[in-house]
Amino acid sequence: MPVALALLLLFAMAWPQALLASEDAWQALRHGGTVALFRHARAPGTGDPADFRLEDCATQRNLSTEGRTQAQAIGAAFRSRQIPVERVLSSRWCRALETARLAFGALAEPFPPLDSFFSGQEQEPARTEALRRTVQEWRSNGVLVLVTHQVNITALTGIFPGEGEMLVLRPKPGAGFDVVGRVKP
Repeated sequence: MPVALALLLLFAMAWPQALLASEDAWQALRHGGTVALFRHARAPGTGDPADFRLEDCATQRNLSTEGRTQAQAIGAAFRSRQIPVERVLSSRWCRALETARLAFGALAEPFPPLDSFFSGQEQEPARTEALRRTVQEWRSNGVLVLVTHQVNITALTGIFPGEGEMLVLRPKPGAGFDVVGRVKP
């Protein structure tokens, strides 16, 4: 069997499973008590420029036009599915905060534990632990939305998300959480 045909068959078999996993994630959000963990929307490049300053978006990597459209589509998907968003926390980096604000408006609030540690690996243990506690302690009928960066999500879950991708987490009674599913933009 030619390699191209084998790959096409593999994709065709996996695609319905990915679609079901995505729908399971949305269903878990509809029921509430879950956490939607997002990587910020499309922002071309990697890391931040050497002159990065948190208070000056002009010194940072920012959302592209595609990223702004992606962020708005995230919000529209939540509204059309009537997801009960209760709280939205975001990294203070401009690309994350803009993603949160374009998707969820005035609900978005800066939350330093979600800040990137890409250029400061020594900050990883404390930020990951604070993020883990935030997820584990979520006890509500609504949804907590967290907007952060790839390094933060990977450190917490072991998953490398794409830009604008959402992981749906369900806190476990006591401690820990389960990854219910992923929704790609």
